[in-house]
Amino acid sequence: MITQEIFKANDIRGITEGPDPQWDEAGAFAIGVALVDVLGLPPGAQLVLGRDMRVSGERMSAAFTDGVLSRGVDVLDIGLASTDELWFASGRLDRPGAMFTASHNPAAYNGIKFCLPGARPIDPAQLVEIAERAQGTPPGPAAARGTRTEQDLLPAYAEHLLSLVDLSGIRRLTVVADAGNGMAGHTLPAVLGTLDLELIGLYTDPDGTFPNHQPNPLEPENLVDAQNAVREHGADLALVFDGDADRCFVIDERGEVVTPSTVTAMIARAELQREPGSTVVCNKITSWSVPEIVQELGGEIVITRVGHTFVKAAMAEHDAIFGGEHSAHYYFRDFWGADTGMLAALHVLALLGHGDEPLSSLSAAYTRYVPSGELNSTVTDAPAAIARVEEAFTGRGQADHVDGLTVAGDDWWVNVRPSNTEPLLRLNVEARTGAMMESLRDEVLGLIRR
Repeated sequence: MITQEIFKANDIRGITEGPDPQWDEAGAFAIGVALVDVLGLPPGAQLVLGRDMRVSGERMSAAFTDGVLSRGVDVLDIGLASTDELWFASGRLDRPGAMFTASHNPAAYNGIKFCLPGARPIDPAQLVEIAERAQGTPPGPAAARGTRTEQDLLPAYAEHLLSLVDLSGIRRLTVVADAGNGMAGHTLPAVLGTLDLELIGLYTDPDGTFPNHQPNPLEPENLVDAQNAVREHGADLALVFDGDADRCFVIDERGEVVTPSTVTAMIARAELQREPGSTVVCNKITSWSVPEIVQELGGEIVITRVGHTFVKAAMAEHDAIFGGEHSAHYYFRDFWGADTGMLAALHVLALLGHGDEPLSSLSAAYTRYVPSGELNSTVTDAPAAIARVEEAFTGRGQADHVDGLTVAGDDWWVNVRPSNTEPLLRLNVEARTGAMMESLRDEVLGLIRR
């Protein structure tokens, strides 16, 4: 069984558990068959496969594997992995890849993220074709079935990440790391466990039922435990990862969130110092601080739509050294242009550890505007809600539709866009002052939720 609802703009994501699943093992098998045909993989080609700790992960990925093998294509199974570990495998081995994960979604969900050889993103049109083929009449099996092999790439992944950041001579830091029972619990020991840190782990046992909190650091309630732990232990910072560990949120020594835009600006500065004049990518709703700082440092800025497919494509097109999103996805040219929360964490540790000021002071220089954070609304008619906002802001700023609706004034901007992965309308507001941001935020929320 498979339903159209699981096919999102950038990946596959849908309910696999409970009384009303949106896809099952038969659907996963069909997607495996369709992927081979859409990518044009010949018999004997090899696909790299990984999965996170979700309850349905083993059975769903096994069914998908059977679909791939039935078309004569081999599967290299790296087993339990973070999404960025799968990107690493694709990049290192130059193979297409499939990662079974639903990222930050609740336990009943599972999904698949795809990539081409070298961790390059698939074209959104290819995902549309996969959906059509998977829901159509399947082709017959190939003349010869593919073979499945296993390989543990975690040590090589950790070694590669640690080779990309200079952590020599940093002061000893106390670091809280909240894995949220996700895949960071799998990768943290291999990466941070090798450093001279006092590491305080929270919820590091991978558990797809998420018994402690949901694996979504964009929601403030999922940061509370890490914030409390920072204060309790007098830690220098906390790192909070999402379910598949490709995103990392940062909390300073006071227990306050360092916004992903600020982290983007911090890492961009470090990368531009290493390679002056390089290009940095950010999405449409990243803080204005990022392009301002990049341009002041002599770098080039490219702004894209929200979503890893769009950012990865821009990274490749412009040979960008680094990219960041408001959602705490961070992309690196030295990581095949793919996103990795763990590498971003290492950069923050290096920046903090090579100086003597606290993270709150270090990050303050990169924060020039007040953000609302992402606010979600469930609406019955998203286009009508966006139209109400556009009408209310006519003549008040410059509007564009690059990604949803953005209206920008001299020292503020508002963006309203439909989610790529959930039935929600997302609002982001930024302004020079807190009072201005709050006024704009409340006005737009009133229009959306009317």
